[in-house]
Amino acid sequence: MIVSVSRRCDIPAFGSDCFMEQLRRGAVEVANPFHPSQKKRVSLKKKNVDAFVFWSRDPRPLMAHLPEIERGGHPYYFLLSATGYPRLLEPSVPSLAEVVAFFSALAAAIGRRRVIWRYDPVIFTAETTFDFHVHAFSRLANLLAPFTSRVIVSFFDPYPKVLRRLRKAGIEPGEAAGSPAQQSELLSRFAASAARNGIEIQSCAEAALAAGVRPGKCVDDELLNELFGLHIPYRKDPSQRKLCLCQQSVDIGSYGTCRHGCLYCYAC
Repeated sequence: MIVSVSRRCDIPAFGSDCFMEQLRRGAVEVANPFHPSQKKRVSLKKKNVDAFVFWSRDPRPLMAHLPEIERGGHPYYFLLSATGYPRLLEPSVPSLAEVVAFFSALAAAIGRRRVIWRYDPVIFTAETTFDFHVHAFSRLANLLAPFTSRVIVSFFDPYPKVLRRLRKAGIEPGEAAGSPAQQSELLSRFAASAARNGIEIQSCAEAALAAGVRPGKCVDDELLNELFGLHIPYRKDPSQRKLCLCQQSVDIGSYGTCRHGCLYCYAC
């Protein structure tokens, strides 16, 4: 079993102490996101967990606990989102200087292959235009290349509650996902930038294609098997979108608990 920590919220940033208490106890109770009164107990014991996948915009609170996690023999890697968007879209995320600093520290502690950068989601607005993304991605790739070997890119998904939130903030989201042609052209630009910086690029649950960009998995059984000598057989996660190729995992997060406040986020 792979434990996802978490697609639904930023546990490393806002729940690291709680997670460590649960890890020490060997279990966590997780509410059904659609029926909160229904809860299930998820084992966190080493014998029951193949690996953890940590999702975050700010892993620093959890980084202090990594020596204990390592001593417990738990395989893991990080998925770290960094986009450099205006504060209107991302009011409470770390600054670019902070992002570079914790990417650097994390790569030094566990190796750059276990630190995966997510440029996610690509959203087109009056401020985040096609050219904005070309330059922002290129700048980030240059800065983060010493500390990561892979970037995963996905495009904005128009969930109704997110569209309402954007309109309330004065952002007209009609073209926020971009056209298929825009997406493919932008992926081509990203691929060239990633190649110049020695970073592998993958897409996440996207129909758009571009040379040099292969469909990827955020929860990646192949990577875990390679990094840690595991033998996890591939099984597509049936709870994810049709184009998602992620390995099946168990998520232990709760929606509505992230405090970064990103306007485009489906989990807030």
